[in-house]
Amino acid sequence: MAHSSAPSALKSPWQGLRIGITGVRGALGQALCRQFLAQGAVVVGLSHGPRPQSEDPSSAPQEWTQWQCDQEDALDSVLRTLDVLVLNHGINPAGDQRSETLSKAITINALSSWRLLNRFEAIATTFPQEGRPRQLWVNTSEAEIQPALSPGYELSKRLIGQLVSLRWSNRSAEQRQRMQLRKLVLGPFKSELNPIGLMSADWVAQQVLLQARMNLSLIIVTPNLLTYLLMPVSELGRAIYNRLFNRPDP
Repeated sequence: MAHSSAPSALKSPWQGLRIGITGVRGALGQALCRQFLAQGAVVVGLSHGPRPQSEDPSSAPQEWTQWQCDQEDALDSVLRTLDVLVLNHGINPAGDQRSETLSKAITINALSSWRLLNRFEAIATTFPQEGRPRQLWVNTSEAEIQPALSPGYELSKRLIGQLVSLRWSNRSAEQRQRMQLRKLVLGPFKSELNPIGLMSADWVAQQVLLQARMNLSLIIVTPNLLTYLLMPVSELGRAIYNRLFNRPDP
């Protein structure tokens, strides 16, 4: 009797899915793109900049959409086509604490992701998919609870982290059924934002997809063992606090 060469259990969960990635030109964005492409996904790059003239085919999205912060509504037609949206864009102002720099970091790292989260959730509720929920992954960074030697970066990442935690606590059963929300808490990896990172972006991307395949909502990848203890405790405390004081207007 003939046997299948590849058991169905080994089939990639991303096979044939449309994956949108913001910040796709960065180290992690390219690494995630490579991982998804290798597993049969269709990747849509969402970037503030134009498509590079020279690209590595192994990490090049099949589709490219250019967009700007404060114009998130222009992405609605693209968002409707996505199975998974990965919010990965961001800047690191390092030690620059001028008002205009902090405003830019908060807008890009936190408020833009918050607006896209709400738009994608509304699309997932209005245009539900058959058989599976859409997925939204938000890269908040280990800076949510650990020093990053960049006050502006820490501030903006803590803001989006708190907002995602708040959304986790107050989603309706229908919203949870239509869209799965994941948080990525990542430690220092090598990139233009952090050239002395301890991990490679490719290894981080592999671990992110592995934990997502395990159906974890809180995905942590870091060499700092303390984060694996503090982050779940922090999320539990936030969930209790948010639910206790959730008083929607009548």
